[in-house]
Amino acid sequence: MDGHAIEILKEHGVDAEEHRARQIDPLMLREADLILAMERRHMAAAARLAPESSGKLFLLSKWLDAGDVPDPYRQPRHVFEHVYNLIECGVGSWLRYL
Repeated sequence: MDGHAIEILKEHGVDAEEHRARQIDPLMLREADLILAMERRHMAAAARLAPESSGKLFLLSKWLDAGDVPDPYRQPRHVFEHVYNLIECGVGSWLRYL
């Protein structure tokens, strides 16, 4: 995980030091109850992996502006802060439906 992301999460009370990314696979998609994607291209890729999961696949920002949440990789800290805020708002918008 990028150092900026770790710092920002820590500032918000989240310890991400042990986080390890994994590649999504068809079994993960089939077993999930809800799949939230950051970008439309992520949704398309997930739907190709497990087409039967497409009915539970949504954009994180569905209840907001339904825009993509950009990947801040190799960007300055302020971009990571912006993306953190987009994710926080997106997650918050889903809470009433969970």
